[in-house]
Amino acid sequence: MGAAKLAQLPPDEGVEVALAGRSNAGKSTALNAITDQKSLAKTSKTPGRTQLINLFMIDESNRLTDLPGYGFAKVSKDQKAEWQKTLSRYLQERQCLKALVVFMDIRHPLKETDKQMVQWAITANIPVHVVLSKADKLKSGARKTATANAKKRLERISENITIQAFSATSKLGLDELIAKLASWYDFKKKGSSE
Repeated sequence: MGAAKLAQLPPDEGVEVALAGRSNAGKSTALNAITDQKSLAKTSKTPGRTQLINLFMIDESNRLTDLPGYGFAKVSKDQKAEWQKTLSRYLQERQCLKALVVFMDIRHPLKETDKQMVQWAITANIPVHVVLSKADKLKSGARKTATANAKKRLERISENITIQAFSATSKLGLDELIAKLASWYDFKKKGSSE
């Protein structure tokens, strides 16, 4: 389901893990790779296509939330301000939000808006996992250096931020990302009495 306002979201219960990122960070492509579906999330050469909070049900109590991209989507300043307010309220008020995954292009990590998103989550006591996307665009050595540099910069914000390199194209880091997501969800064990 898609929600333009927080009031349209499902009841604040269960577990949600949110995906956030600049409008061109490859979040929608990553969502398709995570779910092993080609067009679950719409991808586009035009940044900023995700303009709703999109929720994907994993089961009756677990959801993956795709937040609107921030950055240079071609929308009015008023619309950008409204998105910013909605995202801020979502991060601060949503009780079932267990973690935030922030996508950043590995070649251009930690832009001001990225740092602001991470800071919001840390202030709200929400665990943050940074995904340096489009890692296939760099050779192995450059990729490791970029990841290490971003990790150092993130440690200045909080030591509780995890980070990884990722490529939806080559599947680099896909298993690591899926395992990280799964660690936050509340999956009932089959056959248990709960």
